[in-house]
Amino acid sequence: MTILHGRAWTFGRDVDTDLIIAARYLNMKSAGELALHVMEDADPNFASKVKAGDVVVARENFGCGSSREHAPIALKGAGVSVVIAKSFARIHKANLCNYGVLPLVFKDPAD
Repeated sequence: MTILHGRAWTFGRDVDTDLIIAARYLNMKSAGELALHVMEDADPNFASKVKAGDVVVARENFGCGSSREHAPIALKGAGVSVVIAKSFARIHKANLCNYGVLPLVFKDPAD
């Protein structure tokens, strides 16, 4: 059994890859550079608050939009270890796995 330690950062539904890392930062390549701007348009202070091992929790359709690989790289660079969502965009879910961020799907008992 693996026990995760970290804070949970909550976001809503339809969190697209442009919200995870805005297009204006796509010229950056390193995880460290991208991490400085992760979720910036949702929470301008997120990058300074998130710590290694923290978890992102969202509703449906996390990672929708483009299939840009910068989004999981930025999350990983910021130290996010897990994204928990009701559903993921298919390609983004695969990209999270490829970059070492665990995507977990939760089912709402009310559904």
